[in-house]
Amino acid sequence: MTTSPLRLTPLFATLVLAACASGPAPVAGPTAPNALDTWSSQVQIVAQPDEIRLAPHPTGLSGTQARALADFQARWTLAEGGVITVAAPTGAQGPGAYRVGADARAFLVGQGARPDMVRLVGYDPAGATDAPIIVGFQRYVAIAPRCGAWSAATSTASNQPYGNLGCAVTANIAAQVANPGDLLGARPMDPADTARRTAVLAKYRTGEVTSTAKDQQASGAVSTAVQ
Repeated sequence: MTTSPLRLTPLFATLVLAACASGPAPVAGPTAPNALDTWSSQVQIVAQPDEIRLAPHPTGLSGTQARALADFQARWTLAEGGVITVAAPTGAQGPGAYRVGADARAFLVGQGARPDMVRLVGYDPAGATDAPIIVGFQRYVAIAPRCGAWSAATSTASNQPYGNLGCAVTANIAAQVANPGDLLGARPMDPADTARRTAVLAKYRTGEVTSTAKDQQASGAVSTAVQ
């Protein structure tokens, strides 16, 4: 007895071919860099010290020095600076240098700086008898790329972006960013508010309203006061 060869109907053949063609979807690879990426990589972030120098006084911080420190702290706040270092010379200056350094730290803390952000340290004046107290912090400056070669802006015969594409936008962003240090990486997250979280969960478990109480200012009522 002979067996006849297997015959595939057109519908069955179509299903077999579809099953062979089907499979896991291809994974998209990383996006290729474009012309704008080349300019973003050319922005340089440079750390530059912002310092003031205070002369030592046996009586401590003077009024002029206090005003200079107030201006310094305003720049530090605007730049969202990090640790402030108050470096006082050690040795030949006597107690006047340390007195001004300690007063400078106390002044900055009194103006709103966190105590852990203002550090009083000593340094070797290398024999100088007039070495100052140096108060400073590191601030970041963004150096934008120099744009040029605008003559080829309308040359599109090869259907390629001109060489200066994106330079002006990158330079403007680098000039306008409030804190260039943010371009180096993300800031650390603040710690969680455990007290608030505990209070909300306690109310949630007992079926209470978890939102804060609404006061009169949050009512949305239009003021009737005479302006």
